[in-house]
Amino acid sequence: MDARHGIGGSLKGLDLRAEIDRLRKERNAVILGHYYQKPEIQDLSDFVGDSLELSRKAAETDADVIAFCGVRFMAEVAKILSPEKIVILPDMEAGCSLEDSCPPAQFKAFREAHPDHIALSYINCSAEVKALSNIIVTSSSAEKILSQIPKEQKIIFGPDKHLGGYLKRKLGRDMLLWPGVCIVHESFSETELLKLKAQYPGAPVAAHPECPPYIVDHADYVGSTSGILTFAKTMPGETLIVATEPHIIHQMEKAVPEKRFIGAPGADGNCNCNICPYMALNTMEKLYVALRDLTPRIAMNETLRLAARKPLDRMLEMASATVGQGDVGAR
Repeated sequence: MDARHGIGGSLKGLDLRAEIDRLRKERNAVILGHYYQKPEIQDLSDFVGDSLELSRKAAETDADVIAFCGVRFMAEVAKILSPEKIVILPDMEAGCSLEDSCPPAQFKAFREAHPDHIALSYINCSAEVKALSNIIVTSSSAEKILSQIPKEQKIIFGPDKHLGGYLKRKLGRDMLLWPGVCIVHESFSETELLKLKAQYPGAPVAAHPECPPYIVDHADYVGSTSGILTFAKTMPGETLIVATEPHIIHQMEKAVPEKRFIGAPGADGNCNCNICPYMALNTMEKLYVALRDLTPRIAMNETLRLAARKPLDRMLEMASATVGQGDVGAR
């Protein structure tokens, strides 16, 4: 039994899918499912996608309630963009190692120690860190945004040192990197990846730029989760090795069932360490209870919301000012 949510024997026998559908209508709710959610949650979601894409779609609806099946910073972004809507998260403990790596007070002190730098912050951070930043970036917009910042401008990039390092190497930008990592993308093993490449000769590797350099350097395509999905749909081959959280493979198999998708392995070749433990906290049972009780919900004071929205709006302006739908990069 989950005492935090009152989930136990009382839910036995319930048709959770039917009950969630009923509550969705009663609450005038939209359900958002991130690509890293379990397949059953992806399949019942109104929209499936990356975090910012989901929040923007929800903002365009007339829903009164946003049920965000993702992690806390994603639900915060939904609240920032849709302050008039109730935003619920099935499990408020669904955090993010990147967010945890960057406490607002420490980031504030770091910024104050480098007053001649502007702060580009990856969207995987708290609302408080967003409010301390000049521009927010996503893995699909970071390169486009960096290309518009003068070369002489000094930059702090946080909280993901691997995404920042990838951009630094690719674009030749000298950025000061905050030392945060994603525990999922950090878990991939170069040795095991090389074994997999030998087992499937000719199969390309698609990697998220949150991966360490020793994984990214073996990739044929590097890009956001949405970018990797597009690559899977359009690549000419029949087999793809995927170096990101493996639940994205569910969408790949639905889109192109004739192709084979293999998740890159962790350290011992068969561990589940490449599954995000925070995303896994969201379950059908918790989603049902969240819709039933409209809790736990995201609360944010207006001063913080407006301060956090400013660098998000700046990102959207700069991303739309460039040509096309570029990704962090293809190799």
